[in-house]
This record gives sequence, structure tokens and C-alpha cells, in this order.
Amino acid sequence: MRRSLQLLLRARGFDVRAYATAGALLADPLAQDACCVVADYRLEETDGIEVLSRLRAEGWSGPAVLITAFPSADLSERALAHGFSRVLEKPFREHALGDAVAQLTGTSEAHSLS
Repeated sequence: MRRSLQLLLRARGFDVRAYATAGALLADPLAQDACCVVADYRLEETDGIEVLSRLRAEGWSGPAVLITAFPSADLSERALAHGFSRVLEKPFREHALGDAVAQLTGTSEAHSLS
């Protein structure tokens, strides 16, 4: 799934960095340069909400999209309260993620994503 989303966003002109684990993302100082973060809710070692909370604690302030196969009103409320700009439910239509990122970053031009 990660690779598919990476290719989809690259096709839209975004410079994408994909990470196999939350720890790898959080350990990469280049992640602080991202114009937007896309995180899955359920991750092997944590969840996407915790990842964004840790990025925010380190000073990152960009927009973020949470994707989930386990949607609920409670999860959406928690995600928005923790700083996510959007919550996308899987499966989503092919262009939904690219459209959301383009809208949140204010452009469809190339930008760096994590």
C-alpha cells in the first residue's frame, strides 16, 4: 500500500519520502522539511495519531492526512483534535489522496511529502 500511494503522489508531481516504520520517519531530520504528512492510522509500532503528535512536539506544523481502514466518528474527532487536516477512509477513490494533498498544500506543483 505504501509503495502504491508513493507512486500515485509522485505521478501528481509531489516529491515523496516513504518510510517503512514510524520510527524511521521520526528519526529522519528531513521529515521536518515535509510540506504535508500522510500517515496510516494502524502502524506496526504505534498509530498515525501518535506519529503526528511527536512531529508536532518537535516543531513540525504542516498539514497532515490520516488514512484508515477502521473509520469511526471517534477516530475522526481524535485525529482532527490532534492536528490532522483530513481523514480518508480506505478504500478511497484513486485521486482522493492526491486531491487532498494538493488542496492542503495549496498547489498541485511538486512538494516534499513524508
